[in-house]
Amino acid sequence: MDARLNILATDLAAQFSKRFHGVGLVLDQSTLPKATRELVSLRASQINGCAMCTDMHTKEAAAAGESAVRLNLVAVWREATVFTEAERSALALTEEATRIADASHGVSDETWSEVRRHYDDEQLAALICQIALINAANRMNVIVRTPAGSYEAGMLASMSR
Repeated sequence: MDARLNILATDLAAQFSKRFHGVGLVLDQSTLPKATRELVSLRASQINGCAMCTDMHTKEAAAAGESAVRLNLVAVWREATVFTEAERSALALTEEATRIADASHGVSDETWSEVRRHYDDEQLAALICQIALINAANRMNVIVRTPAGSYEAGMLASMSR
């Protein structure tokens, strides 16, 4: 399977991608746990049908020490017992924010209240930015149908230098 367009081969997208990756590096400096950031990215990617990002975030999370059990259960996190209450609230926020067009209420007050209970303002800001960033990445990859399977952990960091 080939992508419709190798978007990174264009000068504009290469410049954009470097800056886009830089935004992600800002989030690496937050106190929001890396595991939470990867779980959120994986869940949004699953919802959006982004094969490339699902591949990438599964492998990055595994390389960072995430267990196969937790990674395999992200898609069904509501019925899984392997996530903390904080992670569950982050996953709920991710789903509602990612499916914003599908729900007339957007992010519910109940979900917002629960996520507020677990994260301080800085972590919550990082979580919101992470959700926005992964949704943007998903859309770019879905549009050009970037194929999945060949990503190796750390590859994105080395490509954007």
